[in-house]
Amino acid sequence: MNLFKTLGLASAFALSAFAAQAQTELKLAHAAPETDLQQTLSLFFKEQVEARTNGSVTVAIFPQGQLGNDAAMIDGARSGIIDIAISGLNNFTGLVPAAGAFELPFLFPDRTTAYAVLDGEIGQGIAGEFTQHGLKVLGFPENGYRNMTNNRGPIRTPADVSGLNMRVNNSKALNEMFALLGANPTQLPVAELYTALETGVVDAQDHPVGIVLSFKFNEVQQYLSQTQHAYSALAMVMNDAKLASLTPDEQKVITEVAAEAVAMQRKAAQDKEAGMIEELKAAGMEVNSDVDVAAFQAAVKPVWDSFIAEQGDAVVSAILAAQQ
Repeated sequence: MNLFKTLGLASAFALSAFAAQAQTELKLAHAAPETDLQQTLSLFFKEQVEARTNGSVTVAIFPQGQLGNDAAMIDGARSGIIDIAISGLNNFTGLVPAAGAFELPFLFPDRTTAYAVLDGEIGQGIAGEFTQHGLKVLGFPENGYRNMTNNRGPIRTPADVSGLNMRVNNSKALNEMFALLGANPTQLPVAELYTALETGVVDAQDHPVGIVLSFKFNEVQQYLSQTQHAYSALAMVMNDAKLASLTPDEQKVITEVAAEAVAMQRKAAQDKEAGMIEELKAAGMEVNSDVDVAAFQAAVKPVWDSFIAEQGDAVVSAILAAQQ
């Protein structure tokens, strides 16, 4: 009898161990507040993955930089400490320099073109380069078109940028762009930007409308100028080894849901943008759209020349050809 009890306990232990092994929890991290569309995307991804895998894969979401800044999240995703990270595509250009082409000012005339390039042969070719760094690109969600905000006055011409202490991200193209326009670029993580604007460390910055609203930069910035000087994509990446460790069916769910989540988030970004601008106006921001785009394009052309001199013209030429 004791033998049977022992065998029964051993069997029960083995079954419970198998059940525990069969369930996988994925840690998903991003730097945006919970009010941002990155969180909306993350929640959609979590709900659909858990439903379609019948709970064999669960997703724990860590918003607002809870697991570190963008650089830390990317390192975490590469090492496997984090399973999935969402971050600005610019934050990956140190690993994949060719991705810097997507950051060039005034490259994409509209969102439709940007989506077609990112989801098509060009974007997927760049995505393929992430695998050598231990990452699988699940998709390119939208950050949006970047606009300038500041506390000095409306920006209508390149001369209006001169002298501004401009916070910039780590995009080489945008750093060069603002230097060309006569601003004083200062690199700061987005988590430190509100305080930097509040204390006057910087007096201007550039982000898509959704980020301005979700990070409440309107509380410390008076003017929003719709310069739309660069389309900014996000990258949703997963630790490649972690994805490969899942069953084929689970992998299929992950990739399919990610594509659906990206499409949903992009549509929401477009649908909500006008309302977000009205919300910023209602909160006291002065918004202008009378921007001399042609003058800005001419002024920042050397940024393109610099990128092509370093990386060649293959990606840029392919993007321009795709717009024909």
